[in-house]
Amino acid sequence: MNNPTIDQLWLLVCSGLVLLMQAGFLCLEAGLTRSKNSGNVAFKNMADLAIAPLMFWLFGAQLMFGVGAIAWTGDPESGLIIPLIFQTMFCATAATIVSGAVAERMRLNAYAVVAGVICLVIYPIVGSWAWGGAYGGPAGWLESLGFKDFAGSGVVHMTGGFAALAAILVLGPRTGRFAPGRLRAGFPKATLPLAMLGAIILFFGWI
Repeated sequence: MNNPTIDQLWLLVCSGLVLLMQAGFLCLEAGLTRSKNSGNVAFKNMADLAIAPLMFWLFGAQLMFGVGAIAWTGDPESGLIIPLIFQTMFCATAATIVSGAVAERMRLNAYAVVAGVICLVIYPIVGSWAWGGAYGGPAGWLESLGFKDFAGSGVVHMTGGFAALAAILVLGPRTGRFAPGRLRAGFPKATLPLAMLGAIILFFGWI
């Protein structure tokens, strides 16, 4: 059955589930860091939700799909606004994966720059490889080879994961993390119940 209205509604629900994952990441990361840094970590997750729409709508959508965000939103009847919302949530998720990896090791202003680069350039380029031809633009090279990534496991999580790996290779471990006697115990956690709540929210969002 081909029902565009149902398709759009389903994509909007999925956008809400991906947005819910932002709450999961926030709780998980804030709960597993030290109390003095939990507010900073939570703010970085909120910053992603401010940076991603701005960067992705200004330039990222054009780079990813060959169709600018203004063109997407200029005609409400085109049905492109909902896919744009969905991709914006994915973009924010790719950035927020980095926030957990660099927790307690990166200042907020430096993180904002990193998140901006991910949302403006890195995620759109990788996304164009797999989904570039979805809305009228040229097909990406992975897409041309038959690559399928319905729920972002490659485009979103690998992009965020490799960006996080690059960041921690540059930053190194948290100061004092491998001091004598610290290796086994680690740092004290802010709120383990909050972290567990975050994990449950993430499990639900992954649906």
